Amino acid sequence: MFEQDYIVRLIKEMIRAILKLLFQIDINNPVEDLLEDRESQDTLKKLLDMVDNGNINEAENQVYAMTSDNNMANLEVALLFYSYLNDKEDEFLQKNNFSRESGIKELVSRYGLTGMADIFWSEI
Repeated sequence: MFEQDYIVRLIKEMIRAILKLLFQIDINNPVEDLLEDRESQDTLKKLLDMVDNGNINEAENQVYAMTSDNNMANLEVALLFYSYLNDKEDEFLQKNNFSRESGIKELVSRYGLTGMADIFWSEI
């Protein structure tokens, strides 16, 4: 239990650091207030609704598809998506066959941010 809480905090801090450095936004604000683009807001809302309905893998597949072009606006949506997932209870994630670490690791790798992420992952 302690290790899982530690991983949750590391992921939260990694996402927060990337959002601050790349987008000058603070994760402590409500998610819907962070995105300025209406289309991005709608996309994020749709993804979060899918998560809440237990369709995490389908939502994550959409995140993979939309980040395949390395568009920075899509990275912002994806980071907020993983931040939201990170706040979910372990039981919910396990029930929906989701690993807390794998998706965010793939995302940062896709955008060339592995070095930054390694600062946080080296703590595990």
